[in-house]
Amino acid sequence: MKPRFNFARQGAFKNRRKSRSRRGNQVEVFFEPKSASSRRRLPFLNTPCFARLRHHGLSLLPALLLGASRAPAGEAVRAEPTATRKTAVSIVGDEFHINGRPTYAGRVWGGHKVQGLLLNSRMVQGIFDDRNPETAKNWAYPDTGKWDPERNTRQFLAAMPEWRRHGLLAFTINLQGGSPQGYSKDQPWHNSAIEADGSLRPDYLNRLQRILDKADELGMAVILGYFYFGQDERLGDETGVVRATDNATNWLLGRGYRNVLAEINNECNVRYDHAILRPERVHELIERVQKTTRDGWRLLAGTSYGGGAIPTANVVRIADFLLMHGNGVSEPAGIAEMVRQARHVPGYHGQPILFNEDDHFAFDKPENHFIAALSEHASWGYFDYRMKGEDFDAGYQSVPVNWAISSARKRGFFELLSKITGANSSQPQPP
Repeated sequence: MKPRFNFARQGAFKNRRKSRSRRGNQVEVFFEPKSASSRRRLPFLNTPCFARLRHHGLSLLPALLLGASRAPAGEAVRAEPTATRKTAVSIVGDEFHINGRPTYAGRVWGGHKVQGLLLNSRMVQGIFDDRNPETAKNWAYPDTGKWDPERNTRQFLAAMPEWRRHGLLAFTINLQGGSPQGYSKDQPWHNSAIEADGSLRPDYLNRLQRILDKADELGMAVILGYFYFGQDERLGDETGVVRATDNATNWLLGRGYRNVLAEINNECNVRYDHAILRPERVHELIERVQKTTRDGWRLLAGTSYGGGAIPTANVVRIADFLLMHGNGVSEPAGIAEMVRQARHVPGYHGQPILFNEDDHFAFDKPENHFIAALSEHASWGYFDYRMKGEDFDAGYQSVPVNWAISSARKRGFFELLSKITGANSSQPQPP
């Protein structure tokens, strides 16, 4: 089913549910204009003053005063793109759409349907910094001997068009990053866009805004993680966690982003300090994001689970999409089985399933985790880090990062991605 717009405006739309999907109900959204004026924004929002505010972004307090509100829990709300934004992501059944069209429209590869998937890569360190002087020295660039967060973001931005040319439609980034060593038992560094009280740091947001703007320009979606288990202890208490959730959500809505999917936290079932970030209660924050609207618009939201884990029913019932990780799953058949199991969790209602972290490669083999996910019509996400003995060119998570397609593993992923999506063929570019 195809919505008339990518996102629905509350009060101007009605939902009609049909049960034709073999994986659950789908939602079709219809617009019911009562007059020509009802199809336009409120007139005062078109004044030069408000146009400048929308362009530069509203601070939190004015944004709240202008009416951030709550949408009914679970309602399929979508937001039409603003005049200043180019990319809007929506979900129709188990497919992702960008600007009203299925991603990779009509594409089939190796007998597997590619249309509607959101093929992605884990690029969580795009706004990384370290506020711990004892560990910041560990991230020095090999050519300068110094760490530079601005250089990191500039080089991230410079690499994005090449990722897109190879068919990448999404990447994951996180307000609290990920382990800059790939995997870490302890994480003494201080990499967080979030302060102890839940307020957001302007320097991190400045870097993030540049990345989100570039993704919007390129027609890419961004899976934005709010919290990471290696850094959530930086928040003082649950009140701070809730406040940070609201602040991040309102910041995104206030700037009109329609290409962002909210991932509440990376691997909610892994050692979080705050109970509301654990599997039993994380659905509370998903619903909180879903209920927060700006002019009737809201973000799509979910959370991820550690390698091999299947989402729990409380999350499956309300999440807009399901996020899983393939780390620790030794065989491709295990990836396909994870997808099948997720679709049988009570409360599953046909939403898309994505892997947005998997450190298994074998891209030159006829069977690998990427292809196994495709076989079940699930999106797959590449996770790569600098392994022992490797140099600066390897990995996308180890800091400092070379964001170019600069190693054999990176080339293997992007070459297979290009073949699967038809990005470098004579066929039209995705979506």
